[in-house]
Amino acid sequence: MVVGAAVLCGLVAAAGGAAGLAVSRERADTVARAMTGGDPERAPDLIRRYGCAGCHTIPGIPGADGQVGPSLDGLRRRVYVGGVALNRPDDLVWWIVDPQAFSPRSAMPATGIAEAEARDVAAYLYAR
Repeated sequence: MVVGAAVLCGLVAAAGGAAGLAVSRERADTVARAMTGGDPERAPDLIRRYGCAGCHTIPGIPGADGQVGPSLDGLRRRVYVGGVALNRPDDLVWWIVDPQAFSPRSAMPATGIAEAEARDVAAYLYAR
């Protein structure tokens, strides 16, 4: 079942309240895992290994303050990924794996990341 990023955003917003931050993070992780089939806990190491942090500002990743690509903060609320692909879990995963398949002139390089690893990164981005 493919769940849209907007559904994730709604579930996170529904958590609310004083203790809501911890609950919302847990819910966001759970929903992001279901959406992508990835594990957001594995993503920080992957983000550093594949150089994502050198080009993007990524919340929760120390040193991820790159200015080459857009900030990835709030990615789950966006309509498009890379300005060309609908913000759906499978499209985000394939954008991470092979951005030129969506946009041949994209400045984002093919990093060599495997699909399973891209699912972990996508889960992390949707959970933040």
